[in-house]
Amino acid sequence: MKRLEFLKAMGAVGAAGVVAPVAAASAIGLSGAGKNVEASEAAGGGCALVPSEVLGPFELDLSANTFYLRQDIREDREGAPLRLRMRVVNTEDCEPLQNVRVNIWQCDRDGAYSGYSTEVGLTYLRGYQITDADGYVEFLTIFPGFYPGRVVHVHFQVFVSSQYAAISQFTWDHEQAVALLSSNPDLYPLGPDPLTPEEDFSFSDGYALQTATLDLIEEEYVSTIEVAVDGSTMSGVGHLERETAARMVLGQNVPNPFVSQTSIPFELLVPGTVSLELWSSAGQLLKTVDLGPLPAAQHSFLLDFAALGLAAGSHIVQLKMLSEGRSYFSFSRLTCR
Repeated sequence: MKRLEFLKAMGAVGAAGVVAPVAAASAIGLSGAGKNVEASEAAGGGCALVPSEVLGPFELDLSANTFYLRQDIREDREGAPLRLRMRVVNTEDCEPLQNVRVNIWQCDRDGAYSGYSTEVGLTYLRGYQITDADGYVEFLTIFPGFYPGRVVHVHFQVFVSSQYAAISQFTWDHEQAVALLSSNPDLYPLGPDPLTPEEDFSFSDGYALQTATLDLIEEEYVSTIEVAVDGSTMSGVGHLERETAARMVLGQNVPNPFVSQTSIPFELLVPGTVSLELWSSAGQLLKTVDLGPLPAAQHSFLLDFAALGLAAGSHIVQLKMLSEGRSYFSFSRLTCR
């Protein structure tokens, strides 16, 4: 139950992203189902908006199953190991966007998606993470295969708030993708991708902002891609944000990153019973600190990893408040080095 509570806020964000596609497109300055390559110029920011894409036929509401908060999404799928790093930045100033949720999903080496057709009930190659102070999320996956009409690609959603989500996908340089598939014939029996991105309907009108890097580092492929979204829609736009903001505000821990200790500031606008939970990026509850009934005021909690017996790493802290019979949640990501 606690795990479900931890993901309630993020779950509502996921639902909004699916049922409100026009709002989702607006988060990246676009409208409708297709792309608008002039949107980046119209935005007036320093970074070009990532082109908008339709969700595609294989999306699932990952928030319906709390299992999907994880970095390693491979499960039993065979394929070339891929460490995927995504960085989310704001179009206005190119600064990283912290504490936003990123969903990804992809097909396996044979072009199959979990949750569909013969794969109903399976969960492979789907997951989500929360961006860190530098705007990064990282997943462990496999290099995807292809299927008729589509080149190798990965879908993603950046949930900017409970009302706005940037929806898109990315691919790789065609020659690099062909080289990878060709050099791993045992892992990819279907052979190299026969299509180029120009022949794929999703990338036929350009994919410069949707091309990830691809490097082989110590028997592991590593990809990085940076996506720019409209960060001005991050706060105060959804019902959940308004309800929570009227009662409590969770600040970013200081310092962040930190070595052993960090201070977590928060403000209660009404009295309430408060607890802090620390979660791993794999979705495991590591520690709960009950702070008890607190008055409406500015508060701060000193989080000491050494004293609590916690290992260094990137984690998610959640502030939970019970007030007048209702629970409210807010989260942020922190990094102990």
